[in-house]
Amino acid sequence: MELFHDVEFWIALAFIVAVVVLIKKAAPGVTGGLDARAARIRDEIEEAKRLRAEAEATLADYQRKQRDALAEAQNIVARAKEDAERIGREAEAELDAALRRREASTLDKIAQAEAKALAEVRHVAVDVAIEATRVLLRETLDQARGSKLIDEAIGELPKRLH
Repeated sequence: MELFHDVEFWIALAFIVAVVVLIKKAAPGVTGGLDARAARIRDEIEEAKRLRAEAEATLADYQRKQRDALAEAQNIVARAKEDAERIGREAEAELDAALRRREASTLDKIAQAEAKALAEVRHVAVDVAIEATRVLLRETLDQARGSKLIDEAIGELPKRLH
């Protein structure tokens, strides 16, 4: 039993006992630490999953909002085109009406100018006819015949006035 007298044996035995005692004492702490770390990692994974789900929901919400905004923008553009076409039609109708009014006004002015010119021509023709009659009467009518015509005209006045 020389083995029991050997220093190296006792050192090896003390080392093994120390390691076993250390493992027995430290094992719960190490396993507890590892379990705590595993629980912390598990919590972080669950948090990451929750955050990912929130991010996916937020992304889906923003994509839906983007689609809605795009559809609304297209509707606005379509309404703007319709409004522009309607305004164009209304402007064209108003322009046509204004042109018709202006044409009617111009035709009225032309008719008035024609009537005025015709009246002036009649007045000039009457003046010329009166002057020609005056000249003709002066040249062809003597004093006796003129007095007789005047008397006849005066005599017919009461018949013509009533």
